[in-house]
Amino acid sequence: MSRRSRRIDDPLWKSIIEQTFVHFLSFFFPDADDIFDLNRECEYLDKEFESLFPPEPNNKGVRYVDKLVKVYLHDGSEQFVLCHIEVQSSKGTGDLAQRMFEYFYKISDKYKVPVTALAILADGNKSYRPEIYVQEFMGTSLSYRFNSYKILDQDETVLRADSNPFAVVVLTALMAILHRNVTDEELKEIKHDLYEEMIKREMSKDTRQGIYDFLARYVSFQKPEMFINFEKEVETKLGRNTTMGTREYLLEKAKNEGKAVERANAVKLLQEERAKAEAEKLAEKLDSALEFKKLGVPDADIAKALGLSVDQVKAL
Repeated sequence: MSRRSRRIDDPLWKSIIEQTFVHFLSFFFPDADDIFDLNRECEYLDKEFESLFPPEPNNKGVRYVDKLVKVYLHDGSEQFVLCHIEVQSSKGTGDLAQRMFEYFYKISDKYKVPVTALAILADGNKSYRPEIYVQEFMGTSLSYRFNSYKILDQDETVLRADSNPFAVVVLTALMAILHRNVTDEELKEIKHDLYEEMIKREMSKDTRQGIYDFLARYVSFQKPEMFINFEKEVETKLGRNTTMGTREYLLEKAKNEGKAVERANAVKLLQEERAKAEAEKLAEKLDSALEFKKLGVPDADIAKALGLSVDQVKAL
């Protein structure tokens, strides 16, 4: 099996960072609780980032994802967090360190806000590990250092022991690097293992769904039906242990559908009762109309008094 046969879904990084952002901050910055006001909603600046750095035309070989987020500190001030993910080393396609510096100075110049930058290197090149940009010329020098996180350097055992939900995201990327040449069946077992790692950790329903989607789709099966099989097997696990399932939303959906059926039945019953009452009321009116007819009251007068049609009265 060639390496080309396994497709990595790079854009999933952008969504998973957004879906797990508080955990993301805590994972990479252990003192995040002391620095950031995590109770305050952050702002994702995708459009603002693209206005500063428009996608390059015909750049199909580029394998990186960027995310710019505005966060708040405990003192109320703003700060930007820039995350850049490289899925393959950019040697020969541009200098990552230079690009990180360009990001920094353009964002700082535009918004006048402190920026912390993080490069997540999800490639398999052991020697590729940029973390500093240096420019020197005739006694003038500039040095820009940014946070750099090499997934290939991470210890699988440490990640499995980490209770932070984002550890499962990193573990998923690490498994993708270490097990590139597995069969579809082996890949399915890896995904099940990642699923088990996920359900061990406490997290919100939305976060759990986001991480599940990431681990399920980050590396593609060669045969599409294998993904369907994996999904079915996960649903089987849900049936055995619904309290720890990833797809709580399926249970919620089923619950809501059940409520919808109950509502529909209630509406139907109400309509039937209303029709029954109206029929009984009509019968009473017709009985009264018949008595008035026996007394010789004109049909038109009877109809008007009882709210019936003249034809209904004449038919008696």
